[in-house]
Amino acid sequence: MMYISAGKERCTVLGAYIIENNATVRVAAKRFGISKSTVHKDVTQNLRRVNKAMYFEVKKILEKNKSERHLRGGEATRKKYIRKKEESSVAD
Repeated sequence: MMYISAGKERCTVLGAYIIENNATVRVAAKRFGISKSTVHKDVTQNLRRVNKAMYFEVKKILEKNKSERHLRGGEATRKKYIRKKEESSVAD
């Protein structure tokens, strides 16, 4: 588990990663091997205390991701059914 890296707090490292990669909480959690709830708490609560400017940048990205999540979910479902259709046509 990652807590402090090169003298920086975890929330700062996570915030920088999210900003640099325009990443979702899920992607950041997977990258650093910690839970989504830990990432979310770090970048919404702890980061505000440590680095307000970074907090507001991360907040914009998280709000954008939240507004787009229904589109990503719909796209994933569409791809799932396309794969199922292709698999069933190959089996016939």
